[in-house]
Amino acid sequence: MAEAVVSFVLELLKDCVIPELKFLGGVSDQVKLAQTQLQLMQCFLKDADSRQGESEAIRIWVANIRDVAYDLDDAIETFVLKVASKRNASLLKRFTGIFIKRVHLHQIGSDIVKITTRISQLNSSLQSYNLHQTRESRGDTFFQRQKERRIAYPHIIEPHVVGLTGGTEILATHLIKKNGPRVVSIWGMGGLGKTTLAKQVYHHGKVKCHFDCFAWVCISQQCQGREVLEEILTKLISPTNEQREEIAKLKKDQIAERLWITQRERKCLVVLDDIWSRDAWRSLEAGFPMNEETESRILLTTRNKEVASYADKNGFLFEPQPLNDDESWELFKKIAMFGTEDIDQEIYEQKKELGTEMLQHCKGLPLAITVLAGLLARKETIDEWDMVHKNVYEYIRRGRDLGSDYKDEGYEGVSWLLELSYDNLPYYLKLCFLYLAHFPEDCEIPVSTLTKLWMAEGFISSAAVEVMEDVSYMCLSELVGRCMVQVGKHGSSKKIKTCHLHDLMRDLCILKAKEGNFLHIINYSASVEIKQTPNGRVRRLVIHLNEPFEAYCLGRDENYGYVRSLLYFVPIDPYYYCYWNSKALRSLLRDFTLLRVLKLENTSTGEKLPGEIGNLVHLRFLSVRDSAIQAVPSSIANLVCLQTLDLRIRVGYVKIPNPNVFCKMEKLRHIYLPKYQGPREKHLLFATEAVNLNTVVNIGIQASSDLDDFVKLTNLRKLGVMIFDGGEKKEKGTNIIFKHLHSLSVDSIFVAVPWNIILSSPNIYKLRLRGKIRELPEDLLCLRNLTKLTLSGFGNLKDDHIKVLEKLPSLRMLFASVGIFQASLVCSEGGFPFLEFLSLYSLLEFKEWKVEKGAMPSLCRLHIEYCPDLEAVPDGLQYITTLKELTIKRMLSEFCSRLGEGGEDFYKIQHVQSVIITNISPNRPG
Repeated sequence: MAEAVVSFVLELLKDCVIPELKFLGGVSDQVKLAQTQLQLMQCFLKDADSRQGESEAIRIWVANIRDVAYDLDDAIETFVLKVASKRNASLLKRFTGIFIKRVHLHQIGSDIVKITTRISQLNSSLQSYNLHQTRESRGDTFFQRQKERRIAYPHIIEPHVVGLTGGTEILATHLIKKNGPRVVSIWGMGGLGKTTLAKQVYHHGKVKCHFDCFAWVCISQQCQGREVLEEILTKLISPTNEQREEIAKLKKDQIAERLWITQRERKCLVVLDDIWSRDAWRSLEAGFPMNEETESRILLTTRNKEVASYADKNGFLFEPQPLNDDESWELFKKIAMFGTEDIDQEIYEQKKELGTEMLQHCKGLPLAITVLAGLLARKETIDEWDMVHKNVYEYIRRGRDLGSDYKDEGYEGVSWLLELSYDNLPYYLKLCFLYLAHFPEDCEIPVSTLTKLWMAEGFISSAAVEVMEDVSYMCLSELVGRCMVQVGKHGSSKKIKTCHLHDLMRDLCILKAKEGNFLHIINYSASVEIKQTPNGRVRRLVIHLNEPFEAYCLGRDENYGYVRSLLYFVPIDPYYYCYWNSKALRSLLRDFTLLRVLKLENTSTGEKLPGEIGNLVHLRFLSVRDSAIQAVPSSIANLVCLQTLDLRIRVGYVKIPNPNVFCKMEKLRHIYLPKYQGPREKHLLFATEAVNLNTVVNIGIQASSDLDDFVKLTNLRKLGVMIFDGGEKKEKGTNIIFKHLHSLSVDSIFVAVPWNIILSSPNIYKLRLRGKIRELPEDLLCLRNLTKLTLSGFGNLKDDHIKVLEKLPSLRMLFASVGIFQASLVCSEGGFPFLEFLSLYSLLEFKEWKVEKGAMPSLCRLHIEYCPDLEAVPDGLQYITTLKELTIKRMLSEFCSRLGEGGEDFYKIQHVQSVIITNISPNRPG
């Protein structure tokens, strides 16, 4: 953690602070000196971070380094704030203006000297901890012990194996297949059973018969290329003692050549268990004939998907799935309740009930189940089981009784294994991972929000050549690829839409965040308040409100004076807000002046957001989404560092004081305006100097030609416009081509759909139209990337217009809703080739729907709701074998009865796995 914090602060100094302090003489020199001292220490920090378990002294030293790096950042930020508060000049020039008071220069100079002195003292103490030595020179036994704990011996077969039969057969088949993949990889998070599965494959009968010789090596995090290659060669050729001595004298390249030749001449299976990085593979690949015709194969296990792909881009990748409830119980019972069949039935049932509840915390992770079951197997009484039940996470994490020494030999929990994944992260990913601790348990985290928060915190470098949003998403993808984060939902373009943490990974995340003083969590409800005293200065604060009543307000505490991010999580309730006391909120906005992130969603802050919001001049992320406010103050114009501003309130209208309120926000990247804005807000936008603007949602315009104001917004990716002109005049069109636009939403309920806007966005993936949809022009076919289409507000469409839809080459999701739908919906053979989801909602006069054989060959889900004139589902549904889910809602009783077993239309849908029929409407009279 300290390495991550120091690296983060050094990046900020290099990119933002040092260049702007160059005119401040001695202060600049002091900051540079502190920077140099931290850089000298940086190379030892990763080693020190990983050795904190060895010594309390090392742990304290690491904590001091972390805190002094934070203090340096705090000192500079506080100085910036004092200077900015004295004048109205641009903050971008805050260091060089004539308004800088000598007292501020003297103060920061004094603070930096103290901090530099502390860093020097900590640097001098390095020798006391042997951190200045390499692991090899000090004969590091700690890492050797870590490596030995993780070695898997292929001859030792786990006695309790559940749920691996299918995976074993799949992997064995790929290994022995003629002209099959050179590398077969097993990828997944720690404790998922990758090594156990590899052993099953290694000893599979067909595999043993197919290959001539075998080698199993455990790579681990400290991969020594020469030693590993020698070990593989020795196991494959079974050398004599004389040959072993000869091999021991060879150089790495000579060993690699012999190994390469051996695999060319014989059918070899090499298992590389637990390989962590591309560097590890690079140190070994010279020993494998990857580009030669050979029947030798590699079976590889890894926690990093990138490693598997790097080893062989054409290889076969297999991800084991967590055990389901039945499999989890079967494994648990084999270990924890073996030989207890003859005990009292009542005791057995009580243990079964407790065991079933405890298994829910394992979430199907085999290691966690094995650890838990191993503990309980040594406990006989119900009271002992109940004790484990009350502290189940601690028992699973430690793998021993809570009163025993954590360092004792014997049973071990899952914590140390999952920590290896965390320790292996680069510093920037550690910060991104720890930030997930902000979110409540079982929360599906919106990726769009998460990546914006990372950017606001400064975790994503603004100096990157790539667009910051892309870099941020790549960080998330890498955490997924390293099995630290799990995917929730994918969007229509197959990008990750939501994510979450496995319960045990979340437990580790919170533990590491608290250990490193990364954030402070307060759980609060109307009846119970769980508060922990902050451990030193708090820089990130998250408050979980369990009931949507009165917001928890922070009292004055010197530890909160340096908070950079404040996030409130409120239960979503359509009937309630979380109410703020206006005085308390104003106090908060006055005191938390260093805030970069403020999330006040689903709250009521009074009729107007307090004017004190303008004090937060460092703010980069502000969201009052789904809140109850009616106006924002003019002081919001002071927030010139804002990157993300979300004003999408739940209902109603928000008054924005004047057209120039956003004009100084040149760093703005994402702006979400209230949905109910009138045409007079057309020009209230940010001045168009915000050239990095990525998202504009709910901007009101009078005609599509008004978008010419956006001429400088060449990086725009998401645009939502509302057209308010009530006339039927012909559109002039816009002169801009939005070539980077990916998502477009157009509300034109008073005018015909402005197709000129849509056709000016040739690369969009998502399109939402709401208004008077009277035609679907043939030109829509130029939207080659369109994957999701939402159409709402039909009127007088013709049959030939509808035919355009089935020709869209990439369409995966289609939502058609609301309006008079008199046209015939004919899905022709080969039409809608990639459509996976179709929703038909509230379409009046929709009677004729025909699906030809061979249409919609990829359809998985179909939703039909309130289409009262539709008499039956089309006959062609019976040919769509991919259809897995059919939902019927608010349809007439007669329509629904035809679909029931024995009904006239049952044969059309009998192959569908899930058919849900709800809210059946009565038939029309007569």
